[in-house]
Amino acid sequence: MTEPTTTERARPEPIKAVPVRHPGRWVLIAVIAVLTAMFLHVLVTNEQFDWKFIFVSYEPGKRGVMFTGPVLEGLRGTILLTVTSMLIGVVLGVILAIMRLSDNPILKAVAFVYTWFFRAVPRLVLAVLFGNLNILWNRIGFGLPFDQQIGKLFGIDDLNAQFYSVKASDLLAGFVAGMLALGLSEAAYMAEIVRAGIQSVDPGQAEAATALGLSRGQVLRRVVLPQAMRVIVPPTGNEVIAMVKDTSLVAFVPVSVELFFQLNAIKARTFVVFPVLVAAVIWYLILCTILMIGQYFLERHFGRGYGSSSRARQKLRDIEVESSGRVATEGGGAT
Repeated sequence: MTEPTTTERARPEPIKAVPVRHPGRWVLIAVIAVLTAMFLHVLVTNEQFDWKFIFVSYEPGKRGVMFTGPVLEGLRGTILLTVTSMLIGVVLGVILAIMRLSDNPILKAVAFVYTWFFRAVPRLVLAVLFGNLNILWNRIGFGLPFDQQIGKLFGIDDLNAQFYSVKASDLLAGFVAGMLALGLSEAAYMAEIVRAGIQSVDPGQAEAATALGLSRGQVLRRVVLPQAMRVIVPPTGNEVIAMVKDTSLVAFVPVSVELFFQLNAIKARTFVVFPVLVAAVIWYLILCTILMIGQYFLERHFGRGYGSSSRARQKLRDIEVESSGRVATEGGGAT
């Protein structure tokens, strides 16, 4: 008697999967935990930090060094210097990027020389240089150029054809000198960032917009730049954060309404060195953390529709599920 044959396939046995072990990860976690505990122990037990001097002050009725009037004034100066320098850098950087991408060889050469110079010279050197530019001129004005030389040609020794003039020592000093040094330097970096963002956009986008009758300015403003922002925003956020830190360089101009300058003045007056430097670190950490949070939301805003975020991926999955359900319904109705 023969056994009946079956065509049904036997169910495979369940796979006995053994999870991969990572002993190195646990060793690394243990090392990090020990180092973190050591660091916290130093923060709490080492008297050189002098947290009371930083936050509270030893004198009754007075605030700690972080919240004194001069330091808060310096904090406002640092924020204002960051904003104005970045405005100069962004506006001039966009112009330079457009010049670099222009078909005009003169504009391209001027933009290249500008970016070459300001990217090559350190910002500290630029800040000190701009703080001493008043050595070149006694006064800076608007009007007929070379008016003194032209007057001498006609026998007039005191010809003054300037509509408005100001002493160079009053203009190119302090806050203005630091702002110009940082802003003009930043423009060179922003020019490269904007140029990379514009070149990341498919040229067919601009060609299609031109075919629809848009001018070159409208194409750049309405088509190219909005798409390039996805590439421009992340490095620009990094530049803003770097600018907050680079404002400390203008203390050598000197700029008195600046955070690091005011903390240095307190350090020189009280002979308390380390706690004052810790206060500076804390303030810069607070400012940069706020900017990092803003950068995160900006990147998420301009990254919509590119599938780079979990929300975009979830939206894409919802669309796929909805479309598959619609196809199934249509197929069922057809039968």
